[in-house]
Amino acid sequence: MNIKHLLDIIAHGEGLHTEFKKAGSHLPDNLFDTVCAFLNTDGGMIFLGVSDNGSIVGVDPKAVSQLKSDIANLSNNQQKIDLPYLLFPYEIKIDRKSIIVIQVPLSSQIHKHKNEIFLRSEDGDYRIQGTHQLAGLINRKLGIFTEQRSIRFAGIDDLRPDIFDRARRLMRSYNSQHPWADLTNEELLKIAGFYTTDTETGKQTLSLAGILMFGNDIAIQQAVPAYKFDCLLRRENEDRYDDRLTIRTNLIDAYDQMMGFVGKHLNDPFYLEGDMRISLRDKIFREAVSNIVSHREYTSAAPARLLIYKNRVILDNPTVQQHFDEITLENLRPFSKNPTICKFMIQLGRFDELGSGVRNINKYLPLYANGATPVFKETIHGFKLTIPLNNEDTADTNGQFELEPAGSRPESRPESRPESKIETPLAVKVIKLLSKKEGGKAQLSSELGHRTVSGELKKQIKRLLEMKLIEMTIPEKPNSRLQQYRLTDQGKAYCTREGEQK
Repeated sequence: MNIKHLLDIIAHGEGLHTEFKKAGSHLPDNLFDTVCAFLNTDGGMIFLGVSDNGSIVGVDPKAVSQLKSDIANLSNNQQKIDLPYLLFPYEIKIDRKSIIVIQVPLSSQIHKHKNEIFLRSEDGDYRIQGTHQLAGLINRKLGIFTEQRSIRFAGIDDLRPDIFDRARRLMRSYNSQHPWADLTNEELLKIAGFYTTDTETGKQTLSLAGILMFGNDIAIQQAVPAYKFDCLLRRENEDRYDDRLTIRTNLIDAYDQMMGFVGKHLNDPFYLEGDMRISLRDKIFREAVSNIVSHREYTSAAPARLLIYKNRVILDNPTVQQHFDEITLENLRPFSKNPTICKFMIQLGRFDELGSGVRNINKYLPLYANGATPVFKETIHGFKLTIPLNNEDTADTNGQFELEPAGSRPESRPESRPESKIETPLAVKVIKLLSKKEGGKAQLSSELGHRTVSGELKKQIKRLLEMKLIEMTIPEKPNSRLQQYRLTDQGKAYCTREGEQK
């Protein structure tokens, strides 16, 4: 979410979905009253460091890191919020003042602070008074979130102990000190919100979310007979399929199986983010698969699908629409159809915060697919994500790739815009090497740690020549085996500017 959009929200003042709080170096005493009110009502945004009239006063810059850590830890603490709901605060700076933004989604469950249930109105937060208000809140949530549907027939024997064990291992892998990792199965179900109250009997039962997460395959099919994820490869035969995987199991295994299908049929180009190699494929499809799991309407008879074609991947799923149109970074307002499932997957390290899918896929897809952009769209049939693929991979002789750095998106391809900016980390490395001394292709390749002179290195040298950032030492014999390259005055000026910026 960009600063302009946040300033627009602040300019409209406090209301049903917006709360301002002064913070200084400590969290406000009533912060979690508002957190619970947003979770219980309709979600919203809390701005720490903004006064009631909307003026930016900021928080203590030295306390920002600790405040963010306290919010995350306390939101995940049952003693503070019952049931816990992990929040992801972030800092923005306005007029050189730091404020902390907390995005709070609508939850499918009922949350308490100091054993009180809070709701939100235009005038602020208020405590629930009387059973009639509580009953209305329960019925409203059940009407929106089918993941909280009571599964009366199911008991602890219908759940798989090995999936509980796996969940604990994932938690420890994600956070070695995770407070849930040593809980019993019953305690884990309770703190994660997988029990619900049956509206007819008033008894506590397992919810649909609990069955989907930990249930055996028979119990899952009894609870939601039409549930399945359909993964299809349609490269050669678009009418039928070249490969197919049908998934009807628990969501932890289902996530792994979908990621396995992606890994089987899509390449994973070599890419460095800074000095670290990352998997662009996993960055993109981890978010895409998370999206299809967290936003699916599981009571619908329509399947959720992952379709791989020659030039695109499509993921679609039935859902309750909130935004009938294309979803962009500018109009994004995250809403999870299954917040309990989503919240638990975050604890396992499978998901990031709500809304991260749109941001991360927009960030990494242009690097993976030659400048392509994704399309997120809600239609009358549900949600659809289209991910274009790059069919003209730029590979070196070892099958490795060099792609554009995160955050860059050229307006056109290099061949048509010789005056545009340096676009790949490989080109930047070549410039840095030549700033120290002249060098030929073989020498540059060796210093870059490559075994051979790759096609991508040749391409970037050609590109830098076109941009007049480097020049040949023997221009009259461009193919000479003694050919080397050096920086031009423009190239030296570029290095100077880069050094000044750092």
